[in-house]
Amino acid sequence: MALAVPTVPPIPMSLNSPLPSPQVLTSQPQTQRRGWPGQLTPYLFLLPALGVLTLTVFWPALQAFYFSFTEYEYDLTRAPTWVGLANFERLWVDPVFWQTLGNTLLYLVGVVPILVIAPLGLAILVNQKLRGVRWFRTAYYTPVVISMVVAGIAWKWLYANNGLLNQGLQLLGISEGIPWLTSPNLSIFSVMAVTVWKGLGYYMVIYLAGLQAIPADLYEAAAMDGSDHWQKHWDITLPLMRPYLLLVAVISSISATKVFEEVFIMTQGGPLNSSKTIVYYLYERAFQGLEMSYACAIGLVLFLIIFSLSILNLKLSQRGKDTQIG
Repeated sequence: MALAVPTVPPIPMSLNSPLPSPQVLTSQPQTQRRGWPGQLTPYLFLLPALGVLTLTVFWPALQAFYFSFTEYEYDLTRAPTWVGLANFERLWVDPVFWQTLGNTLLYLVGVVPILVIAPLGLAILVNQKLRGVRWFRTAYYTPVVISMVVAGIAWKWLYANNGLLNQGLQLLGISEGIPWLTSPNLSIFSVMAVTVWKGLGYYMVIYLAGLQAIPADLYEAAAMDGSDHWQKHWDITLPLMRPYLLLVAVISSISATKVFEEVFIMTQGGPLNSSKTIVYYLYERAFQGLEMSYACAIGLVLFLIIFSLSILNLKLSQRGKDTQIG
């Protein structure tokens, strides 16, 4: 006797009704699971870093801004006294401040163009497929890893009256040595040379990263069109490296404006304030003269200069992008 198998009636379903996707099925539980505690989780991870930045950067910056409008000098145990714009009026008539500001702008004009152009040439050179090119990259980058203290002392020995540079000039027939660090006309340029020497390798690596991101097909196509040797860099490399050029310009400008270690180690701002920069003058007023409020006013002016340079570079960068898109 055969057993009858019960039949299951079909589930009525319209052909036009779509099946629910897996994302729809899984999104609802995730939304239910993630409430306001889940949204606060990233900020909890940032909280320790924000606390450290608040104690070491934000709060001291606010204090310096406040002190620039007060009198807080010599006796630091006394509470600061509000004086308004008196420190800035003193800055306006301070000849040393204007001299250091001029030295800083001269440093900016003398160092930044070299650090924007020369490392690009080095990057193009070490980007070639040549034997031993890695040794050249290492040699060019070595000054970057050397401490500025060590580099400053070494260059101070080289610049000495009986140093290696003057001895080499004497071998060439120049009897009298050149006062590299003791001449008011040469001291700041001698310090500039150290900044350039130490920064070439750093900016070369930035340019090298950009060069290696350029497809080789572009150079091959340019060679077929007759653009070869240096012409290909003018037609392809420079336009595609424009973001990197602007980045290096911004970084080197800010670094040149804040230069301190080279001046402190090699010249102490002399002779006759000829190599004194605005940052060194700030240090001198704050920690040697104990004029904290006046130093904070100098720091506020320096901040405005760096902020203006950054805005200018960003505007030029945006204009370059708009021109390239158009």
